[in-house]
Amino acid sequence: MATPYHVQSPRSILLKMIATKQQPPALPPPPPPKLILQPRQRTSPAMWCAAIVCFAFSLLLIAAGAVILVVFLAVRPRAPSFDAAGATLNAVYVGSTSPAPYVNGDMTVAANVSNPNQKMDVVFRSAAVELFFGGRRMAAQALQAPFVQRRGQSQIISVHMVSSQVALPPELAVAMVNQVRSNRVVYTIRGTFKVQAKLWFWHYTYSMSALCDLELTAPPCGVLVARRCITRQHSS
Repeated sequence: MATPYHVQSPRSILLKMIATKQQPPALPPPPPPKLILQPRQRTSPAMWCAAIVCFAFSLLLIAAGAVILVVFLAVRPRAPSFDAAGATLNAVYVGSTSPAPYVNGDMTVAANVSNPNQKMDVVFRSAAVELFFGGRRMAAQALQAPFVQRRGQSQIISVHMVSSQVALPPELAVAMVNQVRSNRVVYTIRGTFKVQAKLWFWHYTYSMSALCDLELTAPPCGVLVARRCITRQHSS
């Protein structure tokens, strides 16, 4: 069976011809973009000199760091130690006045300061020792400085701590009286130091602190029966 043809009217054919004439002609594709190559600029001698100087400076820093590391590993610097070799409690008197009790005291501490380093000296630029009872400061004493500690050297320093009319809270005054009666008086010593380590032409400074808990018998001839000391190094 033959396929029937669709018969269009003359008007439809005319409208299609008019629409075809009204369409704009197809535009040609745009040309590809042209690459413009800039001429290569040559590096100036000043830039080369700056690069060489930066490279040399970097090598110098690396070499200095390696030398410092080798020296540190060879020397192994350590902070000095502070210890109470002995102590004598000469007097303790607790008085009562208004508005708060007070205490007078007299103690002598034989402080042992030692330099454990075998390849470097240390210099104590400043040194101070404070005496505490139950967290309340009783006395303070600055040590004569500066003084030098040679490598491996130990030194005994006598520190005289005098408490005069120091006000105490009532509970601390009662605790001190009870400790004197029980023949066991507990004090705390805190030391603060500024130390300079010296090795040939190289030196550096740091801070150091020491904390000692002391247990003594009652005055007038109180002697040291127990102690515990801790020394810490702090960066400046």
